[in-house]
Amino acid sequence: MNKVLIANRGEIACRIIKSCRKLGLTSVAIYSEADAEALHVKMADEAYPVGPASAKESYLVADNVLKVAMDSGADFVHPGYGFLSESSRFARAVEDAGLTWVGPNPQSIDDMGDKERAREIAKVAGVPILAGSPRFDVGKLDTIEQAGEAVGYPLLVKASAGGGGIGMRLVERPEQLLEIAQATQSMAEKAFGDGTIFLERFIANARHVEVQVFGFGNGEAIHLYERDCSLQRRYQKVIEESTAPGLPKAVREKMVSVAASLCQHQKYSGAGTVEFVVDADTFDFFFLEMNTRIQVEHPVTEMCTGTDLVGMQIRLAQQDLAPIKQESINHQGHSIECRIYAENPDKNFMPSPGPLERFKLPSEAHDLRIDCGFQEGDQVTFFYDPMIAKIICHAESRDRAIDRMIQALEEVEIEGVKTNTKFLMSCLKHQDFGAGKVSTGFIGEHLSELTNN
Repeated sequence: MNKVLIANRGEIACRIIKSCRKLGLTSVAIYSEADAEALHVKMADEAYPVGPASAKESYLVADNVLKVAMDSGADFVHPGYGFLSESSRFARAVEDAGLTWVGPNPQSIDDMGDKERAREIAKVAGVPILAGSPRFDVGKLDTIEQAGEAVGYPLLVKASAGGGGIGMRLVERPEQLLEIAQATQSMAEKAFGDGTIFLERFIANARHVEVQVFGFGNGEAIHLYERDCSLQRRYQKVIEESTAPGLPKAVREKMVSVAASLCQHQKYSGAGTVEFVVDADTFDFFFLEMNTRIQVEHPVTEMCTGTDLVGMQIRLAQQDLAPIKQESINHQGHSIECRIYAENPDKNFMPSPGPLERFKLPSEAHDLRIDCGFQEGDQVTFFYDPMIAKIICHAESRDRAIDRMIQALEEVEIEGVKTNTKFLMSCLKHQDFGAGKVSTGFIGEHLSELTNN
């Protein structure tokens, strides 16, 4: 058993290929017509087409991906993040075909993928949760006004099957609730095939802090400390760091402890992330969701703990990873990740597809890591997410990590597409960010300053 099919593309596919090489495993890539010359295709030991350029006709067609896995003689399927990574149906199909799924069991994906059910599981496991409501089926909103009053305003209408900020709408006043609930149900039904929603209390001055966990499938689990992902735009993360700045030690210790407890309670298997919303004024924290996959920002944790989370995922799937003791996980220094997107911050962050006529990133070093799925001359298309690279740095302190990241971003040279590189530097140089005054509203509050530099 030595062949891993990577059911993904871009930088995460390249990242998984690197771990396969370290483990002496054969990597199998898949590609759409638009990605025939992509970097992950060139890096893999084998590569096979799965369909047209559109993700809906290629990377998201589970039958096509599974057929390649079978035809190539793959033993394992690693989904990365996005696409089919949180599809319990695909995970079951992989297992039914006699292959090994590199991820948690499908039941865990189902449990955590249903956000309302996940709240109940978290509550039983002793994790603090926000005030919320039972779910509402499509068209059955007769009692939603009463539920809204019980939860309190402002509140969020959330799709039960949503995640990553998708299917989530803010309601500030009671008279807005019914219309927004109906719109969210309609969107969720189209996007997820599940139009049920629930209500959850909204914290205005909030931080987004998440805990990396890893379970061994037998009730044993560890945490690998926390990441602050508060710098967001439209609920999508922009800059991530570890440790979370200004988080009191007692709050951090409780947060990582309950995250590990949730993982143990589920008998969770593999890498996962327990996400929390933190009241920036009181430091009270509450369960938000659990992502049953590797995260985009996992390198931040790897840089601070000296671990290879993707390698751990694969080794666990190989039954070659014994449970790790919590005391063996040490967090050192501070790490920051910046996501470089082909987008134009001056035009409301519109995607900027086009050729990478010049594409020069800083050189990797002991304190600097580059995760990328592109090379000079490649085409950034409108078919996929516009992220083209991640830069991750590590230093002994947060101040030095910020300085190192700014230095790295100043070395970026990209022509042919617009990017958010200057915007990222503006965020890092902002006095409030430097002081650790981060919140999910940071970018919105300072947008004019951040985009006019």
